[in-house]
Amino acid sequence: MHTIFLCGGSGQRLWPLSGSIRSKMFLELLPAPAGGTESMIGRVCRQLHQAGLDQSSLFVTHKDQLGLMQRHTRGEYPVIGEPFKRGTFTAAALGALYLYSSGTAKPEDTLCVAPADMYADDGFFRLFHQFSDVLAESKADLVLLGTRPAHPTDQYGYIVPGNAAGKRYSPVISFAEKPNTAKAEELIGRNALWNCGVFAFPLRFMLAHLQQMGLPVELAAFTERYPGFPVRSFDKEIAERSNKAVVLRHEGEWLDLGSWGSLTAQLAEPVVGAGGIWGECRNTHIVNELDIPLHVIGLSGVVAVSGPEGILLARKEDANGIKEIIQDASAEPRYGETKWGSYTVLDRTPSRAGLILTLKLSLLPGQTLPEQLCHHSSKSWMILSGDGAVILNGLTTEAQSGRIFTISRGDSHGITAVTAMKLIEIRALEEEDDQPIYSSSVHL
Repeated sequence: MHTIFLCGGSGQRLWPLSGSIRSKMFLELLPAPAGGTESMIGRVCRQLHQAGLDQSSLFVTHKDQLGLMQRHTRGEYPVIGEPFKRGTFTAAALGALYLYSSGTAKPEDTLCVAPADMYADDGFFRLFHQFSDVLAESKADLVLLGTRPAHPTDQYGYIVPGNAAGKRYSPVISFAEKPNTAKAEELIGRNALWNCGVFAFPLRFMLAHLQQMGLPVELAAFTERYPGFPVRSFDKEIAERSNKAVVLRHEGEWLDLGSWGSLTAQLAEPVVGAGGIWGECRNTHIVNELDIPLHVIGLSGVVAVSGPEGILLARKEDANGIKEIIQDASAEPRYGETKWGSYTVLDRTPSRAGLILTLKLSLLPGQTLPEQLCHHSSKSWMILSGDGAVILNGLTTEAQSGRIFTISRGDSHGITAVTAMKLIEIRALEEEDDQPIYSSSVHL
C-alpha cells in the first residue's frame, strides 16, 4: 500500500500565524512526547514511523511549499510540488501518476489519499494497514475512514453507514457536507461518522477514472495540462459518485485543528511567547511570535495571537470570521518560511528611485541560501549573529557578527550558515525592478 498525503489549504483561519506559504501544519505549537513542541506535520511523520507507514508515503504540496515541506519532513519522505492549486482530486491524481510512472506502484496496488494536517491518535494510522484486505473482501472500489463524532458540529462532513452485518466495515449510504447543528444531531442519531477525508482504492481505479474523464495517465502529459484544470474535490469527483464504497470505523481521537478554538485546546500552556494573562480569565490563550509582550487582562474565552503578519484578538467562537476578512486581501507577505530558514519584512519605504526594502533573514545551521544574481540596484547584508560564509562573485569570505557586505546589480552572491545566523538585508529597488522576496521552493 502507498499513502499520498495532501498538503493544501490556504491557512486563513489561523491567521496571522498561517498563510498561503506557512500553512497550519507547519506551526510548531503542539506538545511533543519527549518535551518541547512539534508541528502537525512533524507529529504525523512521527506517527507514520511508529505505524510502519513511513517507507510507503508520499507528500504532495504546492510548489511554493516544496522546500518548507522537505525541511519539516527532514528529507526522509519523497515530496512533489503541484504547479498550481487545483483541488484535492487533482493533487491525488498527480501523486498517483507519480507513483505509477516511477514504477513505485503497480495498477493492482492499494493507494490511500489522506490530508497531511490531521490530528489523530496512533491507532488511527494503524487502521491504514487494513485497507487492502477490506478492498479485497468487500469488492468495493473505495474504502473511507470515519470516526465517531464527539459532538454535533457544522465544521465536519458526515458519512452515513449502512448495516455492518458483523463485518469490520459498513456500506456507505450517503454523505452530508457540513450540515447545520440540528441536522448533525439527526445524523449522529443514525450512527453517522465524521468524514476524515481518508480514501483508499486500487491504483487501477484512479487510472480508469482519469481515462473516462479524457485525461492522460502519463505524468508528463498530465502535468502539462495542469494550468487548464478546474478545481476538483476528491469528495465530489469520486466519493459522492461511488455506489461501491465502504467505511471503516475509528473509535479513538481525531480532530481537525483548523480553528484557534480547536488548536488552543491542545496547547500545553495558555501563554506561548512573550506576555501574560491576568485577572479573571477563563479559557483564554495567548500565542505570540513577536518579541513585544502581549498581555490580556480580565477577558475570558478569547484568543490573542500576534506575528509578523498582524495581530488578532477575538472570542474563540468568533475567530473563524477572520477568514472572510482577509480572503480578498492582496497585501504583500511580511513573513515567510523556506527550506533554509525564514524572512521577515521589517520596512518598506518609498524612495525617489523606487523602494527601500528591509528584511531580517534567519538561516538554520548548515543551510545555504544558494548563489543568485542581484536584480536590484543594490543590496546590503549586515550579519547580526552566527557564523558562516558569504560568496560574492566567486570569492568566499568568512561572515561573522558585525560584518557588512555590499552587493551591486549583476553580482552573484550567496550565503552558507555554519551556526544559526541572523542578518539584515536592505534592497534598493528601482521602479522597473522585480520585487519578489524569497520563495520556499526557489531563491529569488
